[in-house]
Amino acid sequence: MIKHYLEIFLISMIPLIELRGAIIFSQGWHLPVIQSYIICIVGNMIPVPFIYLFARKVLEWGKDKKYIGKFFTFCLEKGESGGKKLTEKAGRGTFVALLLFVGIPLPGTGAWTGTLAASILDMDFKSTVLAVVLGVLLAGVIMMILSYVGFGYLFH
Repeated sequence: MIKHYLEIFLISMIPLIELRGAIIFSQGWHLPVIQSYIICIVGNMIPVPFIYLFARKVLEWGKDKKYIGKFFTFCLEKGESGGKKLTEKAGRGTFVALLLFVGIPLPGTGAWTGTLAASILDMDFKSTVLAVVLGVLLAGVIMMILSYVGFGYLFH
């Protein structure tokens, strides 16, 4: 069981998969709901300060490099498009927009993209982290309910 907890912790740190995928794995392995939820949230949040502080700089540095340039450019464009969507929909309510962007589990949204978008928009660090934490909590609840109901229906 410890192995599965470590796996969901690490899966929740992976860009694009994040907590959403990790929770599905946790329920597929029939891990306890509350412990899995907490582990996935912690794992998903660990990269957030580093993304905010360093990702934009690293991506801008690497966007014209031979082997990594296309991927880094893709990541920058993803963050910029996420930032544009946030500002178009929110105007001055970027905190709530960021929370919902991270919290509603759709492809291409999540803590990584939301944090990168916030750093590109030059949002305040504390506001960004708080909005992302609340968004991750929301996404975790949604995914836990969906995966618990889904796996409960399929496998029990």
